[in-house]
Amino acid sequence: MAQSMHPAAVDHVPGFITEPGQADYLFNGVAIFLIVAVLVIGNLYFRLHAVPERIAHRTNKVQMEVVAVLVLISLFTHNHLYWIAGLLLAFVRIPDFTTPLYSIAQSLAKLAGRDRVTSGDPALITEEPVEPAEVKSKTGVHGEGV
Repeated sequence: MAQSMHPAAVDHVPGFITEPGQADYLFNGVAIFLIVAVLVIGNLYFRLHAVPERIAHRTNKVQMEVVAVLVLISLFTHNHLYWIAGLLLAFVRIPDFTTPLYSIAQSLAKLAGRDRVTSGDPALITEEPVEPAEVKSKTGVHGEGV
């Protein structure tokens, strides 16, 4: 049974208007486009927020962790000041102060005649190389696996 057009309808109906009960291709296309657009824009947004953390991977561990925390705070609070601070901190190379201080402490300990065993100071590093632990073999006498 063919449906007749309503008397108030015009003779020429645009192609995006469908008959009742038929598939609406324009709606389906726009829905798929919006889902893809939201996923792509969300992916770009998260990649942009990870830029300071990726830059900070070339620095020391403490600096990288501080930058990561600042980026997460900015992501969850939408306060861009934290993101900018994390980006600036990622670009600035913080010098390593601990290695020269440990070296000075060891030199002073040598001058004073102290060592780690007698003083109990964990900051004093021993000069002897650490020997690796022996690994027991799981092979038999003739080289066969046990």
